Amino acid sequence: MHQLRQQVQHLIGMIVSLRSPAVRDERGLSQSAENAILLAGAVAVATIVIGAITIYVTNHMPK
Repeated sequence: MHQLRQQVQHLIGMIVSLRSPAVRDERGLSQSAENAILLAGAVAVATIVIGAITIYVTNHMPK
């Protein structure tokens, strides 16, 4: 009897799940894109800063 009850509950759960599937959250792609853009910006800023420091140090080294 216990096994039959579990099977009925499982069947009801499946029917409810199939009739009203969870709404998909569409923010995932835009959030990932935003993170990628911010990361690319941070890399660009770091590259500019490192380049500027390298040029400054190279120009001010004794000859």
